[in-house]
Amino acid sequence: MQDKSDKTDAEWRAQLTPEQYRVCRQKGTEPAFTGRYHDHKGKGIYRCVGCGEKLFSSETKYDSGSGWPSFWQPASGDALGTEVDTSFGMRRVEVHCDRCGSHLGHVFEDGPEPTGLRYCINSLSLDFEEG
Repeated sequence: MQDKSDKTDAEWRAQLTPEQYRVCRQKGTEPAFTGRYHDHKGKGIYRCVGCGEKLFSSETKYDSGSGWPSFWQPASGDALGTEVDTSFGMRRVEVHCDRCGSHLGHVFEDGPEPTGLRYCINSLSLDFEEG
């Protein structure tokens, strides 16, 4: 993961809660059905907790039944970066904020039309802005 921000590790630790740091900077995962946005129904924009980048619109959020906020499309084509993740004996595609490199979750090819994608995102990596 290429971190495009100039924050030091100490600055990240000061900005994020310990749980956010574990997810965003150490590629952790929050337990299913525990995140503040997994069942969130508000209208607005989901932003990166690390840098404020606009990541997803509530218009593309849906209930995947996975226990994490799920979206079928990012807010823009350049908001997210991806890389192959082979941890835990699986092959998955990790999703991170392209601006600051914060780990967000994973993307799968079992989502709804029109994209067929499911961006499965940790609530801890998101902030929500109503609008």
